[in-house]
Amino acid sequence: MVLLSAFLGLSSILFAVILKLSVPGFFKFFLWVVFIDFIGVGLVIAGICWYACSYLTRRDNSAQTVEFGYSFDVHCNAFFPILVILHVIQPLCWHIFIDGDSRLATFLGNSLWLLGIASYIYITFLGYAALPYIRGSEKILYLVAILTFAFVFSVVINANWGRHLINFYRYRIGE
Repeated sequence: MVLLSAFLGLSSILFAVILKLSVPGFFKFFLWVVFIDFIGVGLVIAGICWYACSYLTRRDNSAQTVEFGYSFDVHCNAFFPILVILHVIQPLCWHIFIDGDSRLATFLGNSLWLLGIASYIYITFLGYAALPYIRGSEKILYLVAILTFAFVFSVVINANWGRHLINFYRYRIGE
């Protein structure tokens, strides 16, 4: 958790530099990343996974259920790679090859998103596959196929997910 906290802080500083945020803008951005992106979205995803694993995918003869804290811990473990890929590597590559109007820029930028989200899904799968009383945890990996389809479609229509993220953060922070 210490490493994750350090990377949340450092990646927010890096993003603030890329977005050219003021000091108050940096603090608004940092609070957004911590409380909305990490904790808020994490609680929603952990809640969905907790419900699915505790009530929908439990083996019939098992009285065990998944604790919500375990589900949030799986989220914390899965969040680190996506944080590094989308909040450290992507900003470092932003002006070099992602912030362009070409399909190549879209392909490269969206490839980082594909890698980040697919790693999140895979680590989430590993977290639940480790529980012997959960059946069908491999169905989590079906999300990677949907994500891959969305990736190909976004490249075809030239929709750069990274640019949308930057514009979203600029709008939310108001700078």
